[in-house]
Amino acid sequence: MPEGPELHLASLYVNKMCEGLVFSGAVEKSEVNKNPEVPFCCDAYCIKAHSRGKEVRLSLTPIKNDDDGKRKVTKHQSQQPMDVVFRFGMSGFFRFTSVDDLPKHAHLRFYTNENPRRVLSFEDTRRFGSWHPNGTWQKDRGPCVMFEYESFRENVLSNLSDKTFDKPICEALLNQKYFNGIGNYLRAEILFRLQIPPFVKARTVLEGLVLKDEDKNKVKKEITVVESTDKTGKKVVKAETPDLLSLCHTVPLEVVQLGENGYAPAKGKYSVLQAWMRCYSVDGMNSLGDHNGRTIWFKGDTGPLVPKGAKSRKIMWKRQKDDHDYTDSKKAKKTRTDSIAKAKPAKKKENIKVKKENATSKTQNASKRPKKNTEKINAAPADENKPKTRGKRSSKVPPKTGKNTIKSQRVEEEIKTKRNSVACRKSATKGMPSVF
Repeated sequence: MPEGPELHLASLYVNKMCEGLVFSGAVEKSEVNKNPEVPFCCDAYCIKAHSRGKEVRLSLTPIKNDDDGKRKVTKHQSQQPMDVVFRFGMSGFFRFTSVDDLPKHAHLRFYTNENPRRVLSFEDTRRFGSWHPNGTWQKDRGPCVMFEYESFRENVLSNLSDKTFDKPICEALLNQKYFNGIGNYLRAEILFRLQIPPFVKARTVLEGLVLKDEDKNKVKKEITVVESTDKTGKKVVKAETPDLLSLCHTVPLEVVQLGENGYAPAKGKYSVLQAWMRCYSVDGMNSLGDHNGRTIWFKGDTGPLVPKGAKSRKIMWKRQKDDHDYTDSKKAKKTRTDSIAKAKPAKKKENIKVKKENATSKTQNASKRPKKNTEKINAAPADENKPKTRGKRSSKVPPKTGKNTIKSQRVEEEIKTKRNSVACRKSATKGMPSVF
């Protein structure tokens, strides 16, 4: 989710792309988006962006020429400037392309007055972002942690009695009323640098801080500098250890210093930002879900206010490598496939041995079963003088029987049963007395 540094970088991107350009026509909105229409239409206007915390404001200003007083203006033409305030949601960002390369999820479009025309669009894949025509900064949001540091610090320390600070510090840091611009990955990085457990009460962490009277130049630096004298009498420059509120100011500015390479959603590159991170989604760190269902990354103790039944959430970012890296990963894959290929013939031999053992066990089980009577029955009387070889056959070897011999046996058995039935009838009729 874009946080304070990303929205500030977005405003810098808009100012860079739109510098010296003239826009014209109506502002278009996509049909599928549920945000309101922007009722602004002008023959010539310019765009300038400004950020504050997690909001970006686009100022649409009409460009007036000397001929404008003589020319008749239609009712639909906007003569007054308009501010449109954006909140990026989960996936919003600005993009400047040609009309032919208009992105699929471009939900608000500003067209240039040139040929071929180009377009500045607000792209939002998940549609959680919003915009507000004639909007202002949201009243419930506090001062910006990056560019209104003195007001931000005073706002926090003067409201420590608020119920927000009864919550764990990791959850209080996401409250935009006091920490405007801090998001999920920034809170993890700030708490990690100070080794503060995430589920400690926020008030206990902030009560010891004193509101400092700092100059604007010193505020912009990462660490305030204090001069002191050592035993030899020489002046030594010492650096004060930063507190939680000062890191809420300096850590986002570090991300801004990374530039657009840190967070470039249009290009799909996050490798620079990932390399900068020390805690968020880093191997070896712990993760738990807070009371709001957000994942907090940390190291060490959790603190006493851990939610009941909280479980670890190992949701890792896929670490991106440079395109020219063909060393470690590809070599490992080759060695792995080669080892598997060599092991395959050995597996086949083992399978053959197992099949042979199964076949021998089946024949032994078949020999132990009771034998069926497969003895041949001849229609002609048996020769009494012929020696009987039935007992000499081995019990282990089953007799050879084919389909033809089995059929002949069935025919002979049927003939024999018919003869026996006829003989029984004759004997029965002989014993009966004659009626006539």
